[in-house]
Amino acid sequence: MKNRNEIKELLNKEAHAVEAIAEKLDDNIDKALELILNCKGKIVITGMGKTGIIGRKISATFASTGTPSIFLHPAEAIHGDLGMVDDNDVVMMISNSGQTSELIEILPYFKGKNIPVICLTGNPNSSLSRMSDAVIDIGVPKELEPLGLVPMASTTTALAMGNALATIVLQEKKFCQDDFALLHPGGTIGKCLLLAVSDVMHQGEENPIISENATFKEAILEMTSKGLGCVSIINEKGLLTGIITDGDLRRIFQHSESPFHEKVHLLMTKNPKAIKPDTSGIEALEVMETYSITMIPVVDEDHKPIAMLHMHDLIRAGIVPEN
Repeated sequence: MKNRNEIKELLNKEAHAVEAIAEKLDDNIDKALELILNCKGKIVITGMGKTGIIGRKISATFASTGTPSIFLHPAEAIHGDLGMVDDNDVVMMISNSGQTSELIEILPYFKGKNIPVICLTGNPNSSLSRMSDAVIDIGVPKELEPLGLVPMASTTTALAMGNALATIVLQEKKFCQDDFALLHPGGTIGKCLLLAVSDVMHQGEENPIISENATFKEAILEMTSKGLGCVSIINEKGLLTGIITDGDLRRIFQHSESPFHEKVHLLMTKNPKAIKPDTSGIEALEVMETYSITMIPVVDEDHKPIAMLHMHDLIRAGIVPEN
């Protein structure tokens, strides 16, 4: 219990540290945002040690939300990596003390090429601050650990400020879900947004379909041959009018000892839910979860079944996590 209370207190202190820097915002934040939004190149973020790790994360956030960005290690920069920085770039330096020697050493290069510099620091009167175009105060009175030496609260405020800047920038650029999906094609979120039903549905010979006038036995044979656990039922015009699923089989046998020769239109579930082929994978999943179904017919504009979608298709595509 003691440790739990101490952790709660430490978390509250970190939260208060973030709230405190919000109160210190001034015109510099507007200037920093203007520099980022008007940047014709990329955002180059640099910092040493644990602050550098935070810088890598902020850079990754900018890049993944539509603003080109790289992380520049200051120690590597003085040995040739400065060539990664272009005249159209904007540099963001992160240093709690504002006196990090590696950053001070490379700063004249940026100033000499008129590359704008944004400084996130806990010391607005530092050497880095005096030579920067925009200075954002992320300072904390004291680090959280007993010695007051290990970067903890200061890295939290740096990360929070970086996240806030990236958020405003993506809003101003009208970065949307489709943009995010294009930049994250390999992740679950990207797959959810990019993948359409047409990418995974069973069509052609794989699509189980049978006429309303067919017998229940014929419906079972069609279901078995296609292996999807269901069959779409169509009328004489080819329109979807019903469905029979594995679950329906149990219901049918409970009410009839020998239904094999009965017509399927007397046994089917009428007017089943259906989706269009251009429906997104995530929308299809929402429909299936809402109505507690694991398979759904895919229809064209005339409501003719052209394919079948199974929940397993979405699992294999990575949209639904497999238990």
